Amino acid sequence: MGATGPHPLIELVRAPAALTVPGDVLAGATAAGRRIGPATAGLAGASVCLYWAGMALNDYADREVDAWERSHRPVPSGRVSPRTAFAVATGCTAAGLGLAAVSGGRRSLATAAALAATVWAYDLRLKSTPWGPAAMAVARALDVTLGATAPGAPTAKGPEASARVLARLAVPVAAMAAHTATVTWLSRSEVEGSTPALPAATLAATAAIGAAVALPPGRTRPIGARAATAALAGWYGYRFGVAQAAAARHPVPERIQKAVGAGIHSMVPLQAALIARAGAPGTGLGLAGLLPLARRLSRRVSPT
Repeated sequence: MGATGPHPLIELVRAPAALTVPGDVLAGATAAGRRIGPATAGLAGASVCLYWAGMALNDYADREVDAWERSHRPVPSGRVSPRTAFAVATGCTAAGLGLAAVSGGRRSLATAAALAATVWAYDLRLKSTPWGPAAMAVARALDVTLGATAPGAPTAKGPEASARVLARLAVPVAAMAAHTATVTWLSRSEVEGSTPALPAATLAATAAIGAAVALPPGRTRPIGARAATAALAGWYGYRFGVAQAAAARHPVPERIQKAVGAGIHSMVPLQAALIARAGAPGTGLGLAGLLPLARRLSRRVSPT
């Protein structure tokens, strides 16, 4: 990104916002007891590709609306053609599915295919319907689940072992899905603003999510993991909560937009808290280090 601004394709896919994506896979992998290694990195790469596909497809599908509401975006401004945006979405989808297959095999490919189908359905059909937030929540839930399909499973097999894995996945899947739904509901008022009730409701949801994640899964976790989980969950709640509280006081478009941006970036500390909760505080704290970089890059390329 030079002095003249970001490349139109970087702006099209909101490239830096992809820093909020790999944490889903890491949260799913650590919760399921998978080893973090090259296969997990490959699945994280697949997740990023599918995220970029969704961003490009979003701008392709919204090109007529954006001509009125966001004329500066790459497609309505003429810097990227609709055909190119669709080609980027198709290419990134294919790349994501290929990476998933190579990295994790058939289970990973099946999960990635379900994620891709959800992304395409949201952008092309569901975005403006009452089902839009639910579709986005499902997409993030599948992204977390993708991490659980990584190779390197624990040695225990059978129905009981599978049930334990599903139980450990419940909190990260539910937390990321709920957070994504709140951000999506909030984003629907970015252009026209809202009443104070909407950001107040999403603020309450954020507090509930943070509290649920901060609670340790029993007394078996070391004190360091529990402390890191609580600190990261608190950071998540503060980071997103302050912006929502400001929007609740004055729910004008500018404050709603800032709250949505904070919600996107707050996925990083939320993912980090989930990873620490699963017993990997070092990995969680390392992931949290991506947040300052994501915020810095967002000054050049908007994440919304």
